[in-house]
Amino acid sequence: MTLHSDVAELLAGAGIVDVNVDDAVADEHVRSSAYQRVVSVTASSRSRDRDRAIVATILRDPIDMVSKTAVVALVDRIAMKVTGPAEFRQWSAELLPEIDQLKTEGNREFIRRRIHDWLFYLSIKDGHMPTPAELATVTDWMQRVLAEKSTSLAVLALLAQSGRTKKTRNIAKNRAGNRKLRTK
Repeated sequence: MTLHSDVAELLAGAGIVDVNVDDAVADEHVRSSAYQRVVSVTASSRSRDRDRAIVATILRDPIDMVSKTAVVALVDRIAMKVTGPAEFRQWSAELLPEIDQLKTEGNREFIRRRIHDWLFYLSIKDGHMPTPAELATVTDWMQRVLAEKSTSLAVLALLAQSGRTKKTRNIAKNRAGNRKLRTK
């Protein structure tokens, strides 16, 4: 497969007809934007059958950062769509062989950590109360997301006490003190 055929296939599969394939191949910014649109269409689909093939195609892009950004966007969108951690775990497990094809270890690890973060988030949303040790396994980004979005006083109290950054601790403390939130 060539970059040209990969981009053409992704755009056609997503029904995107207003992107010039030659322009996308020549310019990584145009291509990155096209990938974001493909990801949007893919995540909006009810079927997850093509996700692995789409990720595999995106990850063949010669610029790791372009492909990593698109795959992370897909991971984020699917995480917000699934019914719970089990569904997301199954979906993400199907992508891991493709993610392992990324040339840059740091990019592979970044995507793996994002998947871990979302599994953590979804387990909390599903009722799991994390320990300080479990909280320490997620990124500063996910701790901040939890501080900003959690409706659990117990989770906010944990973040106020054990959040890694001062910003996260303050957000959690302020939200716990200023809102009526559920207690579990």
